[in-house]
Amino acid sequence: MEDQNDMSEKENENELASGDELDSQRGKSSKRMKHSDKQIQELEVAFKEDRYPDATTRLELATKLSMSSKQVNYWFQNKRSRMKSQSEQHESKLLKQEYDKLHTEYISMKEMMKNPTCGQCHGKTISMNINVDEHQLKNEQAQLEDEVKRLTNEVEKLYDPTTSLEGTFDKSILLNLALDASDELLKLSQNGEPLWFRNLDGDRETLNLKEYDSAFTPIISMKPEHFITEATRATCKMVHNSQTLVETLMNKDQWMDMFPCIVGKTNTIEVISRGISGNKSGALLLIVSELQIISDMIPAREIKCLRFCQKHAEGLWVVVDVSIDTIQKGSQQCEIQNFRRLPSGCIIQDMVDGYSKVIWIEHMQYNENHVHHLYRPLVKTGLVFGAQRCIASLQRQSEFLRVMKSFVDPTIASKDHIGIRMLAQSMTRKFCATVCATTHKWEIVQLENGVDAKLMMRTSIGDHTEPIGIVLCAIKTIRLPVKQQHLFEFFINNKMRSQWDVLSCNGPIQELVRVSKDQNLESTIYLLRADGDSTSAKQNNMLIFQDTCTDTTGSLLVYAIVGSQDINMVMKEGDSSFVGLLPNGISIVQEYSANDNGVYGGSLVTIGFQMLLENLATTSLLEQSIKEANNLICHTIRKIKMALKCK
Repeated sequence: MEDQNDMSEKENENELASGDELDSQRGKSSKRMKHSDKQIQELEVAFKEDRYPDATTRLELATKLSMSSKQVNYWFQNKRSRMKSQSEQHESKLLKQEYDKLHTEYISMKEMMKNPTCGQCHGKTISMNINVDEHQLKNEQAQLEDEVKRLTNEVEKLYDPTTSLEGTFDKSILLNLALDASDELLKLSQNGEPLWFRNLDGDRETLNLKEYDSAFTPIISMKPEHFITEATRATCKMVHNSQTLVETLMNKDQWMDMFPCIVGKTNTIEVISRGISGNKSGALLLIVSELQIISDMIPAREIKCLRFCQKHAEGLWVVVDVSIDTIQKGSQQCEIQNFRRLPSGCIIQDMVDGYSKVIWIEHMQYNENHVHHLYRPLVKTGLVFGAQRCIASLQRQSEFLRVMKSFVDPTIASKDHIGIRMLAQSMTRKFCATVCATTHKWEIVQLENGVDAKLMMRTSIGDHTEPIGIVLCAIKTIRLPVKQQHLFEFFINNKMRSQWDVLSCNGPIQELVRVSKDQNLESTIYLLRADGDSTSAKQNNMLIFQDTCTDTTGSLLVYAIVGSQDINMVMKEGDSSFVGLLPNGISIVQEYSANDNGVYGGSLVTIGFQMLLENLATTSLLEQSIKEANNLICHTIRKIKMALKCK
């Protein structure tokens, strides 16, 4: 039956009423015309750009394809009808499955309430705690009734042709776009050379754009002339099964936890479809997200897109994102933003050993004018927003979350490690959000120039995660002729700390606690104490809390001053929510030059400091604080260059 349906749909694609009627004197009905593959391809491209072309567009298409304007018009009408029918059938099937399951549970619940017996007691009515059980059953029955009503309303709305998402988007358009994106992502994951070619580092693959353009029909509008394309693929093995990963990626908060340095913020605008009850297959969300790189020179990429989850086979899932900025809103075309997300996401396949294989694909288009010239060659490689960075974060955070969930098992992780990990996660996320300005609203006090840093200011109201007062942040990005890994090793070397960090008080650093976050020993959490000249830190029992992580896409070191009493409480209770921190940090990415035939150069280093200003009653006090912030970051940069013997 499926083969017959596929053949029928194919015939409908190629054989549509032409709209031309034979001479009425012949007494024959309207004829049918079989369109060529080339005509169908051109019409499909035009349809994805605009489902309702005006008379001028139809005439241009007709001239180009040697068709009449009426034939073009009829083709678009038939195409819209088929899309709507397919969309309704797909969602109706999902809703019916969920409805049937809930209805069965509802009937079973009613029978249990009528006859509360126990099979082990040979049908005798149970009298013990029957009131409690009956009350619980009634509550569950009421919940089921509400869910059945909701599904009934969904089915009724499904067949209402006037229903549209937020009054702007047609559901059928979004669903078909999601299905097309899922199919494209699956095909991209299954093909090798010449569609993909492996990079010199061996850990990632880059899309051959010429092969892609010839093999795939665009599912959104053509790329604007001034946009740049980046597309990469990476693969890894995960300790979780496919179902666990799917649940994580389709949950907004869990998704942010999995990519804390990549996802600045996200919001679910609309739940278009919840999918089949019991799993996420068919779930479709409309979301808006900000994707970030830890530098003030690259703005966060704000993207509105669909997120679709589809189960293709047992143990084989696709989770895909695709931008909707080119979809028509009513009679108006959506404005194309500075960033577009072509079908991107992951294919997750269960393995026989309980693990899963993840293939991640990132396919983006962006306006290069919004990227600082220092970062342009690097961004083009796909290392900044590419698949390899996503895979690295996925593996690192999966291990972090695995330990978090093992809290109930004292043989796996103790409370002190749990609390420290939670505090490190929170501190690093705060630093990333500060540099990229994705969480709080900052007032820019001073723009970065050749000498001074970028300065921002905001008011902290004190939410238990940071102290109360005026926060002044200084950020500066510099280029150093040193490899990324060498720089990272320099910054985490406690013997070298006094050469650049003012918190070291010009003395040695003592390591008190070390907690490894994953198999990479350089991704570690530290608790340090400065044994320098200054006695103020010792008298106030202040320590340095530090979080580090590194992979081939970049390195990050984040640290903050923390009280010894606070950290003792964290280690004792396993709770870090009460600790207020203002983190400082250093982000490092490998420099890439477009003129050196793929040979990496130095590194791009972003340094960020935060200062708490308790009182800014006068303008002179603000000016003094700005001067101190500039001096601090300039002094630090100068000491780093001296230690590394850089000019």
